[in-house]
Amino acid sequence: MHVLGIESTAHTIGASVVSEKGIISNVNSVYIHPKGSGIHPREAAIHHSEEGPKVIKEALRNAGIDINDLDAIAISLGPGLGPCLRVGATLARYLSLKFSKPLVPVNHAVAHIEIARFACKASDPLVVYIAGGNTIISTLVDGRYRIFGETQDIAIGNAIDYFGRVIGVDYPELINVEKLAMEGKEIYELPLPVKGQDVSYSGLLTAALKLVKEGKKLEDVCLSFIEHVYATLCESVERALAYTGKKELLLTGGTARSLILKEKLKYVAQEHDASFAVVPAEYAGDNGAMIAYTGFLAFKSGVRINVEESYVKPMWRIDEVDIIWHTN
Repeated sequence: MHVLGIESTAHTIGASVVSEKGIISNVNSVYIHPKGSGIHPREAAIHHSEEGPKVIKEALRNAGIDINDLDAIAISLGPGLGPCLRVGATLARYLSLKFSKPLVPVNHAVAHIEIARFACKASDPLVVYIAGGNTIISTLVDGRYRIFGETQDIAIGNAIDYFGRVIGVDYPELINVEKLAMEGKEIYELPLPVKGQDVSYSGLLTAALKLVKEGKKLEDVCLSFIEHVYATLCESVERALAYTGKKELLLTGGTARSLILKEKLKYVAQEHDASFAVVPAEYAGDNGAMIAYTGFLAFKSGVRINVEESYVKPMWRIDEVDIIWHTN
């Protein structure tokens, strides 16, 4: 069985083919926004419309199959940026209709979890999913990924990226802000916005940028900002581990590339006698493989969607998806 997956929720247009042998191709093209700006949905969508057909053709070619050999086409319908989502959905609908292939809906956030579980061989983890648009602590309970903590405003990735753009670092902002932080010596006091099980970053971001305006040493502000951002997350993760009793901690999403956060979460896991795993770098950011793999699981379990019902859902929450392919 072969399933083609198409990803286009934000800055990446990706395509991948998955079979019983695993991931047999994974091709992605990333829209790089101009320095000093974030992702512009319209510009990213134009990039996706131009690159999408080429990415799909290359994914099929790398897999060594023809499109007629596919059993299904999986598409990420959300959450994400509307204009970007619609490009991928349009391509998937066209291919589904033209070649008479079933269409499989995939939730982007669920896909980040599933690819990490697959790559790290995790059986029943507490998942920390952090990215530009998401900050979620979750685990599977009664057939859905339930949320045990999330951001109340902006996500970790967006907070760090915005901070980086304001202070003038290059893309990728996360890596470059952390490089400056590693050169810092002094940690200034900033808000520690843990609210119950949730976190909040807008106030912390404002406070850190105020220090920049006051002329504080940039490396020290970066260190202070990063330490407080990750401390809030680690506190919520530790509470979720204590509450759920999980013995596996799994980190996934684009911000999982953070070297500093990996070390902090490793210690949190050790404190609770839990193993710790991080999604491989090639699957950390948005990619076609995570959509294809999750679509493969869903298709085998009987999940389908009619083309006329396959509208995009930019605010599609992870806890709204029935996970029928896992028993725990």
